[in-house]
Amino acid sequence: MAASGLFLTLFLVGHLLGNLQLLDTSEHGKHAFNLYAAFMTTFPVVKILSYLTYGSIILHVIDGIVLTRQNRAARPVRYAKENGAANASWASRSMALLGILTLVFIIVHMKSFFAEMHWGDVEQYTYTDPESGVNHSLKDLWTITVLAFQNIWYTLFYVLAMVALGFHLSHGVSSGFQSLGLNHPKYNGLVKYFGLGFSILVPALFALIPIYLYVQKPQVDATIEQTKAVVEHVVVDLETETQSN
Repeated sequence: MAASGLFLTLFLVGHLLGNLQLLDTSEHGKHAFNLYAAFMTTFPVVKILSYLTYGSIILHVIDGIVLTRQNRAARPVRYAKENGAANASWASRSMALLGILTLVFIIVHMKSFFAEMHWGDVEQYTYTDPESGVNHSLKDLWTITVLAFQNIWYTLFYVLAMVALGFHLSHGVSSGFQSLGLNHPKYNGLVKYFGLGFSILVPALFALIPIYLYVQKPQVDATIEQTKAVVEHVVVDLETETQSN
């Protein structure tokens, strides 16, 4: 549980650094993000790391379910009077709920962007490599992402998911270090504050991206029909996933 969780926190940092390129809405920023998306889906080493990430997500979910069932089995009868806040934060007592909300977000997010990048009918454009002079085709994931975040409901869903992720990380990061045996009175305070800072900064920066794109509304090279198709596709994914859960 701890090992998979900490591995996923490293993935979050890498993913965030790539996604922050969306804040540059110029043609250079658009091209840089599309190059990043192509690299993440074609470079062999990155693809292996991606499979490790998917496996870590599945393992983390399974471990979480098993741990929750074990905790309930250890105490099948609830206390007559509970005061959980006296010994644990709300986030630590709600890790299962926060984990489920984060999982729903991951499924919707991957259907909306990952699946589109791999198997969707994504518009492509040709560019010339300045070093080799060779022409290459590049999928325009930037346009799909920007159009998705011009929809208020998907933007709100994304931001709320980052709030849930923040609470999940606020307990998960520091407890992950402790579960791995990295527990020493001299460093426990530092680990606690690092986990708190990480749980605020990373989700906040992730949430900043859709908010910025929604407010900024960058111009995209897409027809009205393409715009409606992309936005409706994302909203349908969100509604379908919400109903199934």
